[in-house]
Amino acid sequence: MESIFTYSLKKIIKAGFKDRNKDSQIGLVKEAISGCKEAFTTLIDMNKEYLYKTAFLYMKNEEEAIEVYQETVYKAYINLNKLKKPEFFKTWLTRILINNANDRLKAKDRYSSVEGIEENGIDENYEMVSLEEKIDLYSAIDSLSSQYKTVIILKYFQDLPLKDIALAMECPENTVKSYLHRAKAQLLTKLEGRES
Repeated sequence: MESIFTYSLKKIIKAGFKDRNKDSQIGLVKEAISGCKEAFTTLIDMNKEYLYKTAFLYMKNEEEAIEVYQETVYKAYINLNKLKKPEFFKTWLTRILINNANDRLKAKDRYSSVEGIEENGIDENYEMVSLEEKIDLYSAIDSLSSQYKTVIILKYFQDLPLKDIALAMECPENTVKSYLHRAKAQLLTKLEGRES
């Protein structure tokens, strides 16, 4: 039989690796800023799934999403000393990723198609929706302006609170609310137009 100490220790270890508390993240960020490569690596590992999913939502292509992810990690590493508030590390990282994705999209002078969405597994939460509806939704999101697309992705695909979205977009929270309202209205119009 397992002792209470061993059981408690296992729970603490599991919780620590799965969901580090905010203070330890801030501590890691401070260590990384002071030059600790291991702390930076740990922070990136903690955020890698989030970063990749966000990059994929922008790029709609696995290889390009990986490139945006890698470029984001590189830029974050070389500019880590410019981060003024360690508690906003994830927001700062998100901003770098969004800028990289937008730059890549502008450089290619295109907005990516929705080919490959199903085989790349982005839709595991949308099993009940038909493939055509998914394609329509992603196409409609792609057709939005950059601000509206960013708000929709961060709010509904990454579940960020409006406060964090405002920080990532470097605008007031009320502006984010306006963007979100307008983006949803545009999506509704575009999706209703496709049904008729």
